[in-house]
Amino acid sequence: MTVNWKKTFVALPLSAALLVPGTTVFADDHGDHEKMKNVSVSTPAADLRATLDQALSEHAYLAVVTMQKGIDGAEDFDQAAAALEMNTGDLTEAITSVYGEEAGAQFEEMWSQHIGYFVDYVNATAEEDEAGREEALNNLDNYREDFSAFLETATEGNLEASELAEGLQLHVDQLVGAFDNYEEGSFDEAYEQLRSSIDHMYGVGERLSTAITTQFPEDFDNTNPAAPAADLRADLNHLLSEHAALATLAMQKGGDGAEDFENAAGALEANTEDLTAAIASVYGEDAGEEFKMMWSEHIGYFVDYVEATGAEDEEAKDEALANLDDYRADFSEFLDTATDGGLEAEQTAEGLQMHVNQLTGAFDSYVEGDYETTYEQVREAYAHLYGVGEGLSGAIVDQNPEEFADQTPSEMPKTGMGGASDQSGLNGWMIAFTSMAAALFALVIGVRRKES
Repeated sequence: MTVNWKKTFVALPLSAALLVPGTTVFADDHGDHEKMKNVSVSTPAADLRATLDQALSEHAYLAVVTMQKGIDGAEDFDQAAAALEMNTGDLTEAITSVYGEEAGAQFEEMWSQHIGYFVDYVNATAEEDEAGREEALNNLDNYREDFSAFLETATEGNLEASELAEGLQLHVDQLVGAFDNYEEGSFDEAYEQLRSSIDHMYGVGERLSTAITTQFPEDFDNTNPAAPAADLRADLNHLLSEHAALATLAMQKGGDGAEDFENAAGALEANTEDLTAAIASVYGEDAGEEFKMMWSEHIGYFVDYVEATGAEDEEAKDEALANLDDYRADFSEFLDTATDGGLEAEQTAEGLQMHVNQLTGAFDSYVEGDYETTYEQVREAYAHLYGVGEGLSGAIVDQNPEEFADQTPSEMPKTGMGGASDQSGLNGWMIAFTSMAAALFALVIGVRRKES
């Protein structure tokens, strides 16, 4: 049975309203239509949240990768560490833009120190130095206390030190746990921890952006970083950037013939399963199976490219690229039809080609030993999908703005960064909705950001 995507897509905004926590369907309430027109995913507060989300989640990803490279004695360890350092620069710039140069410098010093303690932990593990490992953990414990106090002071109490310390401990536990499991050969657990560490940072981004905008409301046009539209943008950013992160890492592992390749690929496959379940939950089992076939095929073409590279089979590499080209052409036409021309096939194909180029470029440079270019491409692929998330969420909200109206009280509660990010909205039915949306339009809306 072939699903009528053109017809079923019309139901998407209504499904979103039912699934997004804190939103209301205004079927019998005409309300303030002018206000509804102004609902946007791209407010100053939402932009701040996206900036923090990107830098914080990328930190978790690059930290785990760098720790893996360190214990493996990999040739690209220095370049992975340099990418992590550049990420620190991005975070410092964000803090400086809000709190000034002195606070930015203080942040950078403490943040760099905590990364150094993770490196100390890796080195001590490699040397089987239990005392060194304990010292690194003690230093991380002292860091989280000092850093929590710093953020509480900076935010004038909008973030509470005790809750901050709890959240920072979770971050430490996740990174150390991912590393310990990797070093011990428990690869499934290692990749579960990797995904959890990335996920956690979106809760941190929401809380920190909320604290900042509560502290300086006029600087952000009195907009709310935790409004429903901003939540949608953040959740799509999460899913899409995680896809890029897992894909680039799995391709590296495949190219190396690494012992944990199957586990890295399994993490990527788990993402596909989440997307498939989401499609089925909205459109039914037939639609879910149809999607799974399409999505799995396109990932398979990247795997083909990796295997052909390892076999030095240029013909097979060209075939994989040709299959990806056919896929993006077919998928672009599919989306053009599904949206009644709302997404033009030509522009959609251009956006898909950008993603293909980034992933294959990162892999090619890795195989060639040009690791600096590799991590430039990895970071570009990660950042690119934030443009996709913004464009996609904007398209959804523009279609039915009343379902994403901000119902949050003007005075925000004080909060810390404790706990996992299940409080950030990326769970349960929200996963189903955002995953379904990402599956339909991931990689294709970014061209709108490029044009703007």
